[in-house]
Amino acid sequence: MTDLVTYERVGRTARIRFDDGKVNVMSPAMLQDLHDAFDRAAEERVVVVLSGRPNIFSAGFDLKVIRGPSADDLHSMLKLGAELALKILAFPTPVITLVEGSAFPMGAFLILASDWRIGAEGGWKIGLNEVQIGIPVPRFGLEVARQRLQPAYFSRTAMLGEMFAPAEALKAGFIDQLVAPPGLAAATETAIAALEAAHPPSHTTTKRRARAGAIAAMRAAIDEDITLAESQRAISSRAA
Repeated sequence: MTDLVTYERVGRTARIRFDDGKVNVMSPAMLQDLHDAFDRAAEERVVVVLSGRPNIFSAGFDLKVIRGPSADDLHSMLKLGAELALKILAFPTPVITLVEGSAFPMGAFLILASDWRIGAEGGWKIGLNEVQIGIPVPRFGLEVARQRLQPAYFSRTAMLGEMFAPAEALKAGFIDQLVAPPGLAAATETAIAALEAAHPPSHTTTKRRARAGAIAAMRAAIDEDITLAESQRAISSRAA
């Protein structure tokens, strides 16, 4: 890992924090570091606490890569992002995600894939805003959102690009708990204690049974949609 992602082991918990010092774009380098951190957590069989920057969780995929000339870079970034969301959705141990700032795709997809999401009150927003910036929501992203969001909110954010403030995000299903910022640390420790108490094999088996449909749909979407040929086609059509 580089300095984009830090991994801190505390007892039976790993705290994974990503911070690029700016707006936490999900570049290929950031995504690879997050993969490495989650692979380490899987090997150590620990509860994960994932967090971004205090003012912004993530600005989503790196638009410089999306709008750039390299099909290889675009394919690599999309593949890493989709596989990371799938990895978290099927992760063998519990994943807690802390949301202290705005989250755009790809960041919102990681939150939606997590087991327990704690938001801190504030002026941030979350949603799938791709259609507002001229990008169709990727199919893997629709699948991870569909299994977590309330149907009406799923339609509003996916098809209209609507972003939601914290209280509305709680109603929508983007987060499970909303606390005042001073209470975030205590809420996190409470969640850790509760999830560490779960029987690990039972948690893993039940999670994968409950999410089997979403996992299979995401796997198919990644394999069918995120190919180098598709990235080449996207860049060629943009230049035409």
